Amino acid sequence: MSQKIPLERIDSTRWRIPQRFDPAMRVPGIVYGDDELIQLMLGDNALQQVVNVAALPGIVGYVLGMPDIHWGYGFPVGGVAATDAETGVISPGGIGFDINCGVRLMATDLLYDQVKGRADNLADVLFKRLPSGVGGDGMRLLSRDEMRAVTLQGAAWAVEEGYGLPEDLDVTEERGCLAGAMPEAVSQQAWTRGLKQLGSLGSGNHFCEIQVVDHIYDQRAADAMGIGRKGQVVASLHCGSRGFGHQIAEDFTKLAESKQKEYGFELADRQLACLPLQSQEGQAYLGAMKCAANFAWANRQLLMDGVRKSFAEIFGRKARVKDLPLVYDVCHNIAKMEEYEIDGQMKRVCVHRKGATRAFPAGHPALPEKYREIGQPVFIPGDMGRYSFMLVGAPGSMEQSFGSCCHGAGRRMSRTAAKKSVESHELLEQLAKKGITVRVHSKNLLAEEAPQAYKDAQQVVNVVHNAGLATLVVRLKPLIVVKG
Repeated sequence: MSQKIPLERIDSTRWRIPQRFDPAMRVPGIVYGDDELIQLMLGDNALQQVVNVAALPGIVGYVLGMPDIHWGYGFPVGGVAATDAETGVISPGGIGFDINCGVRLMATDLLYDQVKGRADNLADVLFKRLPSGVGGDGMRLLSRDEMRAVTLQGAAWAVEEGYGLPEDLDVTEERGCLAGAMPEAVSQQAWTRGLKQLGSLGSGNHFCEIQVVDHIYDQRAADAMGIGRKGQVVASLHCGSRGFGHQIAEDFTKLAESKQKEYGFELADRQLACLPLQSQEGQAYLGAMKCAANFAWANRQLLMDGVRKSFAEIFGRKARVKDLPLVYDVCHNIAKMEEYEIDGQMKRVCVHRKGATRAFPAGHPALPEKYREIGQPVFIPGDMGRYSFMLVGAPGSMEQSFGSCCHGAGRRMSRTAAKKSVESHELLEQLAKKGITVRVHSKNLLAEEAPQAYKDAQQVVNVVHNAGLATLVVRLKPLIVVKG
């Protein structure tokens, strides 16, 4: 159990799991957290998962656990690991089942006082325009040819179809498309699931939130992102590749499990089943994963169009499309080929980010020109009862964490335990007393997302800020929550 795992304190935010702890470990583990967050981790099995990941073939540097870490499938959620691009592996469990789950944030030109009186009407329109729920259909039923185009073009396909503006792509990670997608590697079952789900939120922790800028930590960076006024209203979306990505993950997880003996892999956990990156199967998974990632970017693009139209319906010319610019779209649950200095040499690696986001610092060539001087925007959702945060990537991410930081608050309570902690009607009453308007597809599932089920996002972002992975810019408080 993770309670037996030794943690050696490096500094106020970092702890090491030494390689000597387990003979199978090829690299050490490094975990981020304050004293309280570390105690939460010790009561979870996530640290044992860090140890298990450290034994993957071709792994380099160290395995990282972000302060929002908790137990997941194979890899912990909040885990980051890099494998050698030539001799390493790729593990579907290191990306997750919701491939390219991500968050995008839009600014508005409205202030809280202009919106609070219309919150109910706006919530109703958003709930009507943004399809949600388990297995729910999306905004647009695709033909097979359209679906193929989505997997190859990502968000650009949606923009060409009229769901947004070309400048949206400039502030979307990877411009909303990973090159090298392989539609031929995708199963018929995945195609069938994806054809009807484009433009849908899904359920669980996916949401649309209307939020208010509550506190500004860095005025310069906030102004650069267009969210520099206290009381300013913003809109955020959190969703991924829906059943399409889930089926791809399921298909290749099964394939990887069937190939472990053939490749001579003996892993501590079958959920870490992996494929050599340079094998035919490894390349097929990478290509199929990119299809799912591109679908997810197109999905968020359609949903953003729904948000823009909702504001236009309620506020008229005060919320035209050009008045709700996309601030940034950042993804998690993905693997990317990147270069980092490891043991004094530049090395091309496959970075697995499961429940972790990219956090490139100022000056990085991958950033859009408008953010080159401040760093990459990093959006960290908290919970629907407290707050969320916008940060920017800092130099420490390149030195310490393969350009990564946390992706959210992180669960501290299982879904089952959360449902036992509060009744859904009680939770709705509690949120209403805080001035938070909620629209939810299934009230029975609402308690799973209760604020107490999550770590305090302020604690989590304070750790990554103090560690130098990302820098705090603004804090946002919820006004409207739309969920599946």
